[in-house]
Amino acid sequence: MSRFKRGAHVDSRAGFRQEKEDCPVPYGLLKAARKSGQLNLSGRGLTEVPQSVWRLNTDTPQEAQQNLSFGAADRWWEQTDLTKLLLSSNKLQSLSEDVKLLPCLLVLDLHDNQLISLPDSIRDLEQLQKLILSKNKLTELPSGLWRLTNLRCLHLQQNLIKQIPQDLGQLVNSDDLDLSDNHLMDIPESLANLKNLVKLNLFCNKLKSLPPAISEMKNLRMLDCSRNQLESIPPVLAQMESLEQLYLRHNKLHFLPKLPCCKTLKELHCGNNQIEILEADHLKHLSALSLLELRDNKVKSLPEEITLLQGLERLDLTNNDIGSLPCGLGTLPKLKSLSLEGNPLRGIRRDVLTKGTGELLKYLRSRVQEQPDGGSKEEPKTAMTLPSQAKINVHAIKTLKTLDYSEKQEASIPDEVFDAVDDSPVANVNFSKNQLMAVPSRILELKDTLADINLGFNKLTSIPVDFSMLKQLVHIDLRNNLLTSLPMELEGLTKLRSVILSFNRFKSFPEVLYRISYLETILISNNQVGGIDPVQMKTLNNLSTLDLSNNDIMQVPPELGNCTSLSRRAILRPYSQEVMDTETGESLEWVSERKKWGRLQELVLHHLPHCLFRDSRLSLLSTLMLRCSYAPSAAVAMATSPTDLHKTTEGDLFV
Repeated sequence: MSRFKRGAHVDSRAGFRQEKEDCPVPYGLLKAARKSGQLNLSGRGLTEVPQSVWRLNTDTPQEAQQNLSFGAADRWWEQTDLTKLLLSSNKLQSLSEDVKLLPCLLVLDLHDNQLISLPDSIRDLEQLQKLILSKNKLTELPSGLWRLTNLRCLHLQQNLIKQIPQDLGQLVNSDDLDLSDNHLMDIPESLANLKNLVKLNLFCNKLKSLPPAISEMKNLRMLDCSRNQLESIPPVLAQMESLEQLYLRHNKLHFLPKLPCCKTLKELHCGNNQIEILEADHLKHLSALSLLELRDNKVKSLPEEITLLQGLERLDLTNNDIGSLPCGLGTLPKLKSLSLEGNPLRGIRRDVLTKGTGELLKYLRSRVQEQPDGGSKEEPKTAMTLPSQAKINVHAIKTLKTLDYSEKQEASIPDEVFDAVDDSPVANVNFSKNQLMAVPSRILELKDTLADINLGFNKLTSIPVDFSMLKQLVHIDLRNNLLTSLPMELEGLTKLRSVILSFNRFKSFPEVLYRISYLETILISNNQVGGIDPVQMKTLNNLSTLDLSNNDIMQVPPELGNCTSLSRRAILRPYSQEVMDTETGESLEWVSERKKWGRLQELVLHHLPHCLFRDSRLSLLSTLMLRCSYAPSAAVAMATSPTDLHKTTEGDLFV
C-alpha cells in the first residue's frame, strides 16, 4: 500500500520532461560528471550555461530522493568535485557570476564562443591552472582574472584586446601565455615577473617595440613576435639564456638581432623583413642553430662566418638579392635543405641549382681545394681577430682557404694582405670591385694552390705573361675590365675549366681560348667580337656553355652545328644593328642551315628583328626562347598573335 502511494506521488517521467524543457544538458551527463569530475559540453549550441551545471556540486542530486540503494555504483553522496569544464564552440556571450560555485576547477575551456565579457567572480576559481579564452570578442579582462595565481596556462588569442594591465605580473606561476591576434600596442613591464614562463606568443599585434624587461624571463624557450611592427630588437634580449625558438617574421627589421648569450637557440625565423646585411656578430654565437629562415628579405651576400653554424640543418634564403654563395657553405656537415629560389645567383650553372641541395653543396665543396698535405698548422695570433673587425678576413684564409680583399676601391693590393696568408694554402682569391690597373705580382706566391681567381670590376688593360704560372687555376673571372687581348702563354693553364670575359673590349675572339682544350664554359658577352672560328671551336670537345650575346657577330656560321659538345646552350646575338633592319630573307639566312647543326637545340636570341615573326622558316627551330628584356616590344606583341604563329608547327615559342 505504501509502495502504491509512493508510486502515485512520484511521476517517473516527470524528471525527463523537465530536463527536455528547461535543461539542454542530459541528466545522465551531469550524473557522470559527478563521478569523473569532468564535463564536456563543447559544440552543443549553448547560448547560456544551464544553472544545473554551475550547481553541480552544490545541489543534492535528484537520485538522492529516488534511490536508497547502497550499491557501489549508486553511492551518489561520494561525488567528485568538478575539475574540468569544457564549453568551447558554443554561442555563449557571457558567463554567470555563479561560476564561483565551481571552486575546484583546474581547467576551464571557453574558446570559440562569442564572449564579450567575463564575470569578476572568476577570481574565486583559486585552483584554476588552465584557462582557454581564445577566439571570442573580449575587449578587456576583469581584474579578478589576475588574482588566479595558480594559473599556468592562459590563452587569449583571437580577441579584440587592446591593452594588458600591469596586473599581468601577478600570474607568477604561468608557463604558457598566448596573446596573439589581438590589437596590443605595447606589453606591460610587469611581464618580467613571469619568470617561469616557457612559451610567449605575441603574434599578429601592433607592437612597435618590446619591453627590455622581457630579458628577465630566463626560462623562456619560445618567443613569437611575428606580424608586428618591430623595427629593432632590444639588445637585452640576448640575455635570454634558455631561448630555443625565436619568430620575428613579417616585421620591419633591418638587421638580425645579436644574441651572444642565446647559446641554446635552435630556430631563428626572420623572413619577410627588410634585412640587407648579415654581419659576423649576428652569427658567431649561434653554434646550436639548426634552422635559419631569412626568406623574402633584401640580403645581398652571405658572410664567410656562415660556416660557424656547424649545426645548421635548414637554411632558407628564398627571394633575396644574393648574387653569389661562399664556397664554405658546402662544408657545413649537417646542412640538408638550402632554399635559394628567387635570387639573382651568378657563377653557378642552373643545372646545379635545380638538382637539389646535395648536388649544390657538393659543387661548393669542390670549389674549396683541400690542403695538399692534409695537415693542420697552428694558427697565428691574428686568427683570433674577428673578421668583422679586421681589415683582412683571416678567418676565411684559415678555414675556407679564401683570400678576400674585394669592394675596397683600392688601386693596388697592400702587401699586408699577402703577408696574412703566411704559409696557409689559398684556393680562392677575390680582388673584385677595386681600381686595379694591373694584376698584383705577388699573386704568383699562391701558384701551388690557387684554383679560383676573381679580378672582375677593375681597370685591367692586360694580363701579364707570368699569369700562366698559376697552373692550378680552374676558374678565372675577368669581367668588367678594359681587356682587349689575352697572352698566348695562358695555353699552359691545362686545368682551366671556366673563363668569364664579359664587358671588356675584345674585338676578336681570343685565340688562346681555342687552345685550352678542357674549357667547359666561356662567357664573353657584351664585347665587340666580330666572329668566331667554328673549325677551331670544334676542337673544344668539353665546351658546354658559350655566351657571345651582345657582340658584333654579323652571322652565325653553320659549321658551329658540328660542335656537338654544346649540348646545353649557346647564347648568341647573330645580328648587328644593320642586319636587324634588312628584309626577312637576309635576316634568316642562318636559319636555313638548321639541319646541319648537331646537338645544338636551344638558342637564346637577343635583339630580334620584327620581320622574324612573319617568316615561314621559323618552323625549322626546335626551340626559340625570346627574352623580353631585349626583344623589341612590337615583336613581342606580334608573337602573341595566333596569326603570326600558325606556321610554327615543329617547335614551341616561349616569350
